[in-house]
Amino acid sequence: MKSKTYVDDLKNKTAADLAQELTAAKKELFNLRFQNATNQLDNTARIREVRKNIARIQTVMTQKAKVAE
Repeated sequence: MKSKTYVDDLKNKTAADLAQELTAAKKELFNLRFQNATNQLDNTARIREVRKNIARIQTVMTQKAKVAE
C-alpha cells in the first residue's frame, strides 16, 4: 500500500514540484547504478524501486497534462 500513498502525494503536487521530483529520482537512479557498477551497492532492489517511482511520476505528469488540455 505504500505505493498508493506515494501516488496520492504525487497527485497533490504541482507540475513544477513533479518535475523537480523527477529530476531528483533520475539523479538517485544514476548514483545507484554507479554504485552497483563499482560493487558498492548493498540493496540492489532499490534500483527497481526508483525506476518504478520515476514511471509513477511520469504517469501523473501525463495525466495532469491531459486534464489541462
